[in-house]
Amino acid sequence: MENTSKKILVAPLNWGLGHATRCIPIIKALETHNFTPVIASDGVALDLLRKEFPHIESIELPSYNIEYPKNGQFFKLKLLANSPKMIDAILEEKKLVKKICKEYKIEGIISDNRLGVRYKKVPSVFITHQLNVMTGNTTWLTSKMHQYIISKFDQCWVPDVDSKPNLTGKLGHLDTHHNGIKYIGPLSRLHKKQLEKKYDLMVILSGPEPQRTLLEEKLTEELQTYKGNILFVKGKIQPQQTIEEKEQFTFYNFMNSSELEKAFNESELILCRSGYTTVMDLAQLGKKAFFIPTPGQYEQEYLAKKYKKEGLVPYCKQDSFKVENLLEVALYKGLRDFKTNVSWKKLFQLFQE
Repeated sequence: MENTSKKILVAPLNWGLGHATRCIPIIKALETHNFTPVIASDGVALDLLRKEFPHIESIELPSYNIEYPKNGQFFKLKLLANSPKMIDAILEEKKLVKKICKEYKIEGIISDNRLGVRYKKVPSVFITHQLNVMTGNTTWLTSKMHQYIISKFDQCWVPDVDSKPNLTGKLGHLDTHHNGIKYIGPLSRLHKKQLEKKYDLMVILSGPEPQRTLLEEKLTEELQTYKGNILFVKGKIQPQQTIEEKEQFTFYNFMNSSELEKAFNESELILCRSGYTTVMDLAQLGKKAFFIPTPGQYEQEYLAKKYKKEGLVPYCKQDSFKVENLLEVALYKGLRDFKTNVSWKKLFQLFQE
């Protein structure tokens, strides 16, 4: 019997692993509500989702080729230099999506920060936690440009709550209300479980290169003097999983969702970037953490400052991290879970119309 359920294209940006991982609960919800997801992305984001959902059709999209400088101070300049390549990829992506929609009979689109993944004949959703895009003294311009792109989609889903307190602050909230914006509550693929403590510290890395490698090298050296068991997840999506034990360290190149869920629940303290997907995972699990924002990434720096100011999570700059910094965590409350129930049925109505 032919599968008659509607096909929905789910396309996360390949920028670290966060956009892909927060699409996992969406893909599962689509399947639960009798839709057929089709995955589209590139690079490690696509690799991760293919490992997570081997039974789902997947398509490779053009890469935005976002290169990250070794020195975070030059991030904005590098992005500017890369913008012609990015625009070309977005235009190519737009053409390809039109073709995909016709070929695969797509009846709905969910784009997580992929600017060219829309087609005027198909209802489309844009997912972002950044209605305002922080870029220092050009924030007003980048925010207006981003809001203009978002307005081209039928709806914008923000994975946060509309009220205060919230997780995104001014990143995810505008001064004036817009009808197309839906606050769907924080998204996490992980669940809280009462498991016996196995690790004193869990290090979880992600994000674009070369910054991921630079932090891996820094922490491997700096944590030599740490007293306790360390689980170190490098965030390198490779064909085979590797596990290496060395002194107080247990190194994994990557973990799948169920392994990560178990590891988070077995760990006392988390050391990681202040990327928003990781923030949502920590809030869901009620974990205490220490943040090291990606150098030059204004959004991560803003979030780290916000949580420190609110007495939730301490942070420091990558270059200045010392193992003693972890002692500060005891003085902070940790992130809280907002216990939101997403009404997927209501959200997916857009694709039923």
